[in-house]
Amino acid sequence: MEVKKIEVKVNIHCHKCKSNILKSSLNFKISVDSEKGILTVIGNVDLVLVATQVRKTRKVADLIGVGPPKTKEKRPDPPKFEPAKCIPDHCNEC
Repeated sequence: MEVKKIEVKVNIHCHKCKSNILKSSLNFKISVDSEKGILTVIGNVDLVLVATQVRKTRKVADLIGVGPPKTKEKRPDPPKFEPAKCIPDHCNEC
């Protein structure tokens, strides 16, 4: 298998939703964008396995894209600090 980048759309309403998704996929190199609701997995991982792990947390996993990860060429200037939007600690969806 070759290294690939998988992006999955997941409904993330609160910190508990985010932590459940992170706990379910401990064996993967992942990043979660809470504001956009995108789970990104990089590595030798099967798409079906990622979707199965997300669905175990009672969330719907919609595939956005699969492809090779971006290579690091140059480091861009660091972005200016912008305050992040706060998400609640828990929600009615959990």
